[in-house]
Amino acid sequence: MQKKMITAVLGPTNTGKTFQAIETMLSFDSGMIGFPLRLLAREVYDKVIEKINPKKVALITGEEKIIPSDAKYFLCTVESMPIDKNLDFVGIDEIQMCFDHERGHIFTDRLLNLRGEKLTMFMGSDTIKNIILKLEGDIEFIAKERLSKLIYTGHKKISRIERKSAIIAFSTEEVYAIAELIRRQKGGAAIVMGSLSPKTRNAQVDLYQSGDVDYLVATDAIGMGINMDLDNIYFSNLKKFDGKKLRRLNLSEIGQIAGRAGRYLNDGSFGITGNSGDIGSEEIELIENHKFDEIRTLYWRNSKLNFSSSLNLLKSLDEKPKYDWLRRIHECEDEKVLKYFLKENNTQIDKNNENQLKLLWECCQIPDFVKKNYGHHLEVVNKVFGFLNKKGGKVTNQYMKKQLLQLDKLEGNVDSISNRIANVRTWSYVSNKVNWVENQDYWIERTKNIEDKLSDRLHEELTKSFIDKRASVLARGLKQDINFKTEILDNGKVLINNQFIGQLNGLKLELDLKVDALDTDIKSLKKAAKQNIEPEILNRIRQIEETSLIELNDDFKIYWKNFPVAKLSPGKDYLNPEINLIIDDMIDGSDKSYFCKFLKDWVSKKINSELKSLTDLKNINTRNTSIRALAYQLYENNGVVKRENVKDFLKKLAQEERKILRNLGVKFGRYHIFLFKLFKPSAVSLRIALWKNFHQKYFDLKPPTFGLNFLYEKKDYSKDFMLLCGFEKFDNFFVRIDILERLFMKIMNLRNENEKEKRN
Repeated sequence: MQKKMITAVLGPTNTGKTFQAIETMLSFDSGMIGFPLRLLAREVYDKVIEKINPKKVALITGEEKIIPSDAKYFLCTVESMPIDKNLDFVGIDEIQMCFDHERGHIFTDRLLNLRGEKLTMFMGSDTIKNIILKLEGDIEFIAKERLSKLIYTGHKKISRIERKSAIIAFSTEEVYAIAELIRRQKGGAAIVMGSLSPKTRNAQVDLYQSGDVDYLVATDAIGMGINMDLDNIYFSNLKKFDGKKLRRLNLSEIGQIAGRAGRYLNDGSFGITGNSGDIGSEEIELIENHKFDEIRTLYWRNSKLNFSSSLNLLKSLDEKPKYDWLRRIHECEDEKVLKYFLKENNTQIDKNNENQLKLLWECCQIPDFVKKNYGHHLEVVNKVFGFLNKKGGKVTNQYMKKQLLQLDKLEGNVDSISNRIANVRTWSYVSNKVNWVENQDYWIERTKNIEDKLSDRLHEELTKSFIDKRASVLARGLKQDINFKTEILDNGKVLINNQFIGQLNGLKLELDLKVDALDTDIKSLKKAAKQNIEPEILNRIRQIEETSLIELNDDFKIYWKNFPVAKLSPGKDYLNPEINLIIDDMIDGSDKSYFCKFLKDWVSKKINSELKSLTDLKNINTRNTSIRALAYQLYENNGVVKRENVKDFLKKLAQEERKILRNLGVKFGRYHIFLFKLFKPSAVSLRIALWKNFHQKYFDLKPPTFGLNFLYEKKDYSKDFMLLCGFEKFDNFFVRIDILERLFMKIMNLRNENEKEKRN
């Protein structure tokens, strides 16, 4: 009998071993490749059907089966490989998984017993080379060398980790915690875990590959043939729970994961972060040079089981290997479940019925995807076995409907959605088993649709939880000196590369800062804003200077298009206020100084125009002390004084001196001396605002509605403030002082007329 050909393609990660296997398989008329992950099998399936007719390609995993009737090429998970087919080519990827503590026995069984008619190809680490040499057959070794270097870069804080990096953790909780930290410091990270459905995993990887995020947080699933454009790998931990105990990763495992850094000719680096233990200098040299200890023993379990009785079944499971380089794997999950049911004296099981025992063993191999409630898993196995153990029995439509009804819900957080997906995967596995469920095609489609819906929802929730798109866009753009696309919408909202960063109100950008914003978020926002918003603010300043379309309101603020651009503060006197700009810090000192001077000149012109009689009075040029004394009193009291308060000054004024003051707008009334031009609405508003600003009081009081001549007295009216506004208290009323003077003149005229009539 002619020995069968075996080719072992061995070498570090990222050397094209899987690609070579695919090309080799397609050069034959038929073939099959077994992969360590469902998502990797799916990824390769999608690539192959782009090259050849999809009707020739099958995908077989525990939860998904696409098997065209004319299929010639089979892409499978290692566990799901059909071992009864005669195919030209058979390949096993990541063959060093024979040494895995949980699944090694499956890989070892394929290594020992599964062959292609023309060629068998094993792809993986060269640590297994000495074991492959022990196999029967014509064996050819193809050594694959990395085309780029792998370099150790030591410890880095997560905040200092560069772009295009993956951070490796070994528990879901740790993955989420790191992703949250990166979201806050770097804008976000994509998540890759073996437990994710292929659809969610692919959507997350697309986020990274498209550049929406620059970081990846992953479990060691990343070490299994998932190729991405990564420059750096950082370990947050060097210990993992292997199903039995917490242990340190061995060097080949570290190397397998670290090797994902760098692609083709680009060098890669690896390092540690967080509280990870150190990697020794000797270990570093071995990892950098891909020199790892040879695998000397493989995990093995007898696959030729005896189902004649429960005792014989357990005995055959416990059989020891015949080669010293094979080691009996510790009790696997399916064995534990089997022993539980056999020891429970389940009345459903005839322990001497071969068919029943075969069926029970098959049911025990239903994967525990949820891994949180062992009792629930046992219940699932028991229920499925109960249905199948009946004559012609299948899991009923009613039972399947009931199980999926509670899972077909989209609400909840990441954990609850992930848990639902895990449960759906169980029923997807059951549906895909031949003749296990009624109406099989329907339930295959139904479970796939639910998983897809939940996967989309999980992707959304992961993205929402662990990616701050805005921070990510800004951080990446600033590091790469990218010119941002800036939009300022009509409502003042500012978008940079379609990300809302804040509101441009007048000349000040109000940044949209989240509650937990870190200094790094604020710095990147400010830097991006300066780069893109500064020119717009300067343009607005130029518009204001060219048009002077601004106004001073009674809140002491100068407004442009309903936005304050400056605020008055007390100056040396009330007609000379200080100007404080309401302008963004990104505008430099010289532009601010020039604009401040413009506003100061504008306010000064406004005061000189609308309060001319008051400024003229202040600036009166005379040596006459009597005139100057009364002018000072009028100016100090904002253009209005009670006559009785200045009677001593009035006595000293001759008619010529009064005439000088009248020419300046002073009116000498019976009760008041005042500047009558200051009682126009615009003048009242301006001088009251200036008066409030200087004295810093009367803030809650407003001038009476313009046009009113009389006001009924209220408790909240201040006599002093009302006098400033031009109203005098008279009995129970406030009367406008110019109206009061007219009334006085009318009364005087009537009195004179009455006296004339009496004399006549």
